[in-house]
Amino acid sequence: MPAVSESNPVNDDLSKRCAEKAMPVQDLLENQERTQKIQYHVQSGIQAEMFANRLRKNVKKLAQWTKRHNVYCYRLYDADLPEYAVAVDIYQGEQRWVVVQEYEPPGTINRDKADQRLAGILTEIPRELDVAPTHLFLKIRRRQRNTEQYEKLGDFRRFYKVEEAGCKFWVNFEDYLDTGLFLDHRPMRLAIQSQARGKRFLNLFAYTGTATVHAAVGGALSSMTVDMSNTYLDWAQRNFDLNQLGSEHKLVRADCLQWLEEQARMRRKLQFDLIFLDPPTFSNSKKMQEVFDIQNSHVGLIRHAAGLLAPNGVLYFSTNFRRFVLNREALENLHCEDISAQTIAEDFARNAKIHYCWRITHV
Repeated sequence: MPAVSESNPVNDDLSKRCAEKAMPVQDLLENQERTQKIQYHVQSGIQAEMFANRLRKNVKKLAQWTKRHNVYCYRLYDADLPEYAVAVDIYQGEQRWVVVQEYEPPGTINRDKADQRLAGILTEIPRELDVAPTHLFLKIRRRQRNTEQYEKLGDFRRFYKVEEAGCKFWVNFEDYLDTGLFLDHRPMRLAIQSQARGKRFLNLFAYTGTATVHAAVGGALSSMTVDMSNTYLDWAQRNFDLNQLGSEHKLVRADCLQWLEEQARMRRKLQFDLIFLDPPTFSNSKKMQEVFDIQNSHVGLIRHAAGLLAPNGVLYFSTNFRRFVLNREALENLHCEDISAQTIAEDFARNAKIHYCWRITHV
């Protein structure tokens, strides 16, 4: 079982290289030479006044909203200034952690200049957000090509506890590109929680099972959480245990595409009152029988999932593929209501295309 940590030990090798002025970031950069350059700029005290000013403005803007809605994990900054193309996410638990994701700059941008700006960001954040440099994590979000899979970044196995609307989750800032909690889906999870009482819930491509926890806390009668990754199902189980979910909430390891096809062939199908379908944009995982592409595969996927709806049941389908187009003609026997705008919270208002979402029912 992965170790549980309530604090964030400094990367020993990194702290040695940085001497007294430790680099406020785990050593996750893909290029060691680049890492050392950024460390040098940080040690030299490089600043980013424009970025700091915007950070202060955003803190003030979101303060009342986070307090009013008891939001502890949220996006504070999302490339508001083109010169500082990063996302800054806050995770508030017993301590505060900050995750910085650098969006891969285009090839026309001077790399040295980009490194100086990134170093300025890493210098300003601890000061502006009153967070220890050792609680700041940096990740590089590259443009994903259709032949690529995101790989594991590390094996630190350090987990940290956060809360959301009465639900508790373990997050991990070092080992994966994502933390285990998709912040942009907070409104969708809250909607599921508010609608789940007395219902049978199905969570497909479930990742770490956070939507299931919300459904259970909201009073779901039972649930089934399906994902093909042992890593994420183990993580989901730990989230279940953290929230004291009972045996009526089941985990299933399966390729969701294959599992849905098998269910479609069953004479007596399982039935669910509430389904959340949030597939990846693309996957060529060796565990899957075929390459998955959301644009080409969504019709069959939605049809099979909708086939498991009980009378008056609701299916929520979501995708973060920005160029996605729903094939309504092929889904004419279903009522597909675009609720994307309703699922974008204030902290993602600058990035309204972070995901799309539909509420789907039988006609």
